[in-house]
Amino acid sequence: MQWLSTGLLLFAVLLLSIDPVVPKERVIDRNLSDESHFRGDEHNSRYDHEAFLGEEEAKEFHDLSPEESKARLSLLFDKVDVDSDGFIDKAELQNWIKHSQHRYIDEDVKSQWKSHNLDGGEAISWDQYRKISYGFVDGMSEEELKADDGVSYAEMLRKDKRRWEKADSNADGNLSEEEFASFLHPEESEALQDIVVLEAMEDIDKDKDGQITVEEYISDMYHGDAGEAEPEWVTQEREQFRQVRDKNGDGFLDETEVKAWIIPPDYDHSEAETVHLISEADIDFDGKLARTEVLDNYDLFVGSQATDFGEYLSRHDEF
Repeated sequence: MQWLSTGLLLFAVLLLSIDPVVPKERVIDRNLSDESHFRGDEHNSRYDHEAFLGEEEAKEFHDLSPEESKARLSLLFDKVDVDSDGFIDKAELQNWIKHSQHRYIDEDVKSQWKSHNLDGGEAISWDQYRKISYGFVDGMSEEELKADDGVSYAEMLRKDKRRWEKADSNADGNLSEEEFASFLHPEESEALQDIVVLEAMEDIDKDKDGQITVEEYISDMYHGDAGEAEPEWVTQEREQFRQVRDKNGDGFLDETEVKAWIIPPDYDHSEAETVHLISEADIDFDGKLARTEVLDNYDLFVGSQATDFGEYLSRHDEF
């Protein structure tokens, strides 16, 4: 159902399926890959592949020879080299990495916009959105308004309305495509960061006392069976809560501390990866990458396999 796209997704970092032994990731400025960049002292090239191509495209790498990988990487070089000067500079590479990481968001916004904007207008009204996403609840009883997991459709509707009003930057009651993108993915909008924090607080704070205990913090990411030993990472998260998250040491997380957790300042993963890739492949140390430098180091960018760039390029000619 369409309402799942926003009502159940608090923000994009929750796209990973919840596994009882895998921590839920709420941090917005997360790593560019679920892979570790280093395993001990050994560099893990899979991280670079997913950072450069995006996770979904990286999964498509299968059984291509080094020659075919290089040929297709050469096509991709032209897409990254936006000014067509024959070099990929730092800004171009960082923009490409950001594009690769946010591609699924762009595609989701386009799909949702099309499905909600049935009359092809320049904006969508709240009534239009509500009818398509929540029209099925009209006439339901209070009991029927409870979703399978106990979440109230009425509460979901209330939260969506609040987020809609925050995304409506000109307060005209309608959302342009840009505003609609902020509504769907508030984690990508600086103006909606407070909504992201508030929704996280409401989601985790089960007793609704305005603060998060260590048990509420853990239960948000781990649901083990009664009596079973907690995984080691859960023990580490408890310590993380006490030593890092709970900055004033009062045993709870308030809204300021939650914001510092899920919207961490002062680190840009895309910039760090850009510097890393250039430092590894920039043979002549001129601060930019020539085609030969990229192709000679193809295994750094795509390994011994490469995605189907024919399909990829046809789907992303707009970049």
